[in-house]
Amino acid sequence: MSETLELAKALISRPSVTPDDAACQAIVAARLRKAGFAIEAMMFGEVENLWARRGQARPLLAFAGHTDVVPPGPRDAWTSDPFVPEVRDGMLYGRGAADMKSGIAAMVVAVERFVARHPDHRGSIAFLLTSDEEGPSVDGTVKVIERLERRGEKIDWCLIGEPSSESRLGDAVKNGRRGSLNGVLKVRGIQGHVAYPHLARNPIHDVAPALAELTRIEWDRGNDHFPPTGFQISNINGGTGAENIIPGAVEVLFNFRFSTEQTAERLRARVEDLLRRHELDYELNWRLSGDPFLTPTGELVDAARNAIREVTGVETQLSTGGGTSDGRFIAPTGAQVLEVGPINRTIHKVDECVPVADLEALAGIYERVLAGLLA
Repeated sequence: MSETLELAKALISRPSVTPDDAACQAIVAARLRKAGFAIEAMMFGEVENLWARRGQARPLLAFAGHTDVVPPGPRDAWTSDPFVPEVRDGMLYGRGAADMKSGIAAMVVAVERFVARHPDHRGSIAFLLTSDEEGPSVDGTVKVIERLERRGEKIDWCLIGEPSSESRLGDAVKNGRRGSLNGVLKVRGIQGHVAYPHLARNPIHDVAPALAELTRIEWDRGNDHFPPTGFQISNINGGTGAENIIPGAVEVLFNFRFSTEQTAERLRARVEDLLRRHELDYELNWRLSGDPFLTPTGELVDAARNAIREVTGVETQLSTGGGTSDGRFIAPTGAQVLEVGPINRTIHKVDECVPVADLEALAGIYERVLAGLLA
């Protein structure tokens, strides 16, 4: 069994559903300590975070990721136990196999090999791991970055092991992500009997034209790096469950995934202006999950492209698609941030899996990035 596969299986066997780390970080910390890393556990609320660093000089290359996973869902929907890693037909199965315990395993093995070959490497290497990426993301990476900023520790390059590949390992890397802005809209009406609508006011009827208008707006046309900003309604809830009652209120959940052509402030202002024009009796609460970020072509992108080409023969493509990642907390510090990881087609699914052959190849990619930047 390869070193990377062995470590990936050890991590997958830990049922680390957010925010429980289930001792995954302890496994990683023990190995990094042997490689000369100073280990610092950072606990915020009930979330465990790990900051490990080897060296004090700059430039600092940090590997970032999360040890938490999403719930596996019903056990009987899986072919095998989601927390008992199993290799079948050349694939490693288990919750977190793709998102993102294989990435963490490959990072650790790559660093161990690089340090053994280059014990006096230039600059510093660090790991930033959290158990709060799949959940609220309020006591995880963002809190670690705040602490590092307060004491003047600056990350120059950050490699995140999120599953970025699409059809084969290395065919895509994420050099940015769209921003995410969430809204919870409550529209008030007057409850009443459906047979006497003149004695009531239906908030679903009131809000429907406004929602229809929101879905038709072209917020922007995107740019060379990002697709156009998108608006999606994710939930509508109203009524008592009875067929003959006009509800007194309706709640609408929606989300913007927005490009660098927009700001959260402009989106909020435009939505609220529209709601006022429709003369709704409403309250609206906003939550910004993160602003968009973009890492242009530079040392980190070039090092990753070269490493992927050397290991896989693939010419990688830069992408900003998909959801959010913890890169949104790291990029604003000035770091170059790039997501390089396994194939993402089974993330969050039943029977999540990755090709076993990709594990050692991914470790090789990470090691070559290290060599390209710090050897």
